[in-house]
Amino acid sequence: MAAVRGVRVVGSSPGLLLGRGMQAFLLLLWLAARGSALYFHIGETEKKCFIEEIPDETMVIGNYRTQLYDKQREEYQPATPGLGMFVEVKDPEDKVILARQYGSEGRFTFTSHTPGEHQICLHSNSTKFSLFAGGMLRVHLDIQVGEHANDYAEIAAKDKLSELQLRVRQLVEQVEQIQKEQNYQRWREERFRQTSESTNQRVLWWSILQTLILVAIGVWQMRHLKSFFEAKKLV
Repeated sequence: MAAVRGVRVVGSSPGLLLGRGMQAFLLLLWLAARGSALYFHIGETEKKCFIEEIPDETMVIGNYRTQLYDKQREEYQPATPGLGMFVEVKDPEDKVILARQYGSEGRFTFTSHTPGEHQICLHSNSTKFSLFAGGMLRVHLDIQVGEHANDYAEIAAKDKLSELQLRVRQLVEQVEQIQKEQNYQRWREERFRQTSESTNQRVLWWSILQTLILVAIGVWQMRHLKSFFEAKKLV
């Protein structure tokens, strides 16, 4: 699920043209690999979650299909229609933005409103799946983020766009996605800076407190020793 995040492009010096070109190339590579396709195995009552870092106001589409393990054939077969899958998505603030039950094969869609790590969880419908108690599922999951979630063939047919117009629209949406990623990276940098400053401040105050405690203990020990020597008439 992990993907290389956007590269921040700054500066306008002619001497940095090579670096800017490399950054733009990396951004295009990231956009080309933004989708995440995989499969995993879960049991009847198991729950599998994934973390996806998503900028704000970004559409995400997930397609999945399930296969049930056939012990007689010793292979995975297409799941029966009675098998259900429950999809739950939480934003970085742990708020549920999607909670819905689907069939054995389906598509879920949501739009992020808060930048950060979104948790995508899937688990089987235990009530219906109990008929297959002890069975094992293979779930094929394909997640598309941002402009990769758009079906450009459908858009071209609906809006009657030429090939050139469609390509221009794709490039515009790619640029918008790059801007969102750069904004997200700036937001992450700001949060990291705030965390670092807060940690440094706490370390400073803790060091001051330790120093004060050591000074206080030293003064107390000196006074205690002085009183001891005076009581023993050694001084």
